[in-house]
Amino acid sequence: MDIAEFVEQSLGRWRSQRSAHHLAFSHFEAVTSIIDIVPLEEQDSDVIALCHSYQIDPELATHPFRMTWEGESDWEEGNIIKGTTILVPIPDQNDFTKGQLLRDQGYAETIPSVGDYQINPEGVFTLLTPYDRAMAEERIWFATPNLRFRVSLIRTSAGTGVVTASFSSEIRDLKSE
Repeated sequence: MDIAEFVEQSLGRWRSQRSAHHLAFSHFEAVTSIIDIVPLEEQDSDVIALCHSYQIDPELATHPFRMTWEGESDWEEGNIIKGTTILVPIPDQNDFTKGQLLRDQGYAETIPSVGDYQINPEGVFTLLTPYDRAMAEERIWFATPNLRFRVSLIRTSAGTGVVTASFSSEIRDLKSE
């Protein structure tokens, strides 16, 4: 699997169930959400602007997409979590199973970010993203075309300690297609 296949398989609406352990707070959180992943054109003005913000030639971008989510957390009653981000894969020109992923809003911190991705022979997508105060490690893989799993670790900026660990199961919403 390369980045094009991974993105194509990820498109659609997903129902997500996430459990997170916030080690810094000794707290467990359960989150249910809807995630929409839609393709963007390489010529989309937001894609071009994001590439330019990192001094990357937009011609190197492939299969950009927008991810939007809305969910509910049990951490606080009525705590609605929602957001949107643009993601732009910039594959290694010699190997489309690795490269960089540009985001206009990060996962561990809500700032623009760029991470390094790699897809192993079993199809597991791994993304490592450094932030100002943290390091995020995400792994996503498909059990079937309509069921995927995601494991995320938020580490200290030095990468030595784990602050948050989460596991998500995501099921494609076939009714929305």
